Amino acid sequence: MYAINRAETLALWRAVQHLLIAHGVPADDLKPSVPEGDLLSHWRHPDLLLSQTCGFPLVTQLAEVQTVGCFHYTAPGCEGINYRSFLVARAQDNTQTLADFRGKRVVCNAEESQSGYNVLLKRVAPLSREGRFFSQVVLSGSHRQSVIDLARGAADIAAIDCVTWALLQRHEPTLLDGLTVIEHTPLTPGLPLITAGRTSAQTLTAIRAALNALVNAPEYRSLCEAAFIGGFSAVSRQPYSLLLDWRKEAAEAGVTRL
Repeated sequence: MYAINRAETLALWRAVQHLLIAHGVPADDLKPSVPEGDLLSHWRHPDLLLSQTCGFPLVTQLAEVQTVGCFHYTAPGCEGINYRSFLVARAQDNTQTLADFRGKRVVCNAEESQSGYNVLLKRVAPLSREGRFFSQVVLSGSHRQSVIDLARGAADIAAIDCVTWALLQRHEPTLLDGLTVIEHTPLTPGLPLITAGRTSAQTLTAIRAALNALVNAPEYRSLCEAAFIGGFSAVSRQPYSLLLDWRKEAAEAGVTRL
């Protein structure tokens, strides 16, 4: 989900593939790839061995998958398995708060996104009037495109995943020229790693062992650092119920959409 630099993403997956094989997982024939297009079909594939999804689709659309765990990201804004979003606006609005954007335009990567959409529902719910806060919602398709839309004036504010923000700062800093972070959102569990529902318990244990080896072996340290990965924990679905709590709280305040 953080494929800002494709070469580094594929190098990381090749390392994971090597470790899966070393731990007895039949991954020899898999081709390293970054899925595009219909991600739900990818995540729901009955033979899915390992992928990364967003927490909100996990709890709303992916009942059939198993959680493997979550990386500990080291980007600013992350703590352990948790991450947050940055509320980003143009530099001239650097003294503004979210409340000052009533009636303005927001750009979101997708309605199914925790970091770009659901978190904003939580934040604007107490500020909304008759169920609305923003005057227009632009759906960009990605956090990267959201910052491009902000910079060119197609929207006024966005919630950007803090790991994506750090990766863009490192690899495409000019995209962030003229933009500024005005607020941070609360922490939530980070993007979960998943496997198919029919993956055996033995294979799931081996996948977790391979990922633990990835984050602890010195030979993979540079690959992990490039991706802001500092650790791994096995994680169940339970922590992600918080995301449904946020959606419910917003609905109780009369806000069901941005």
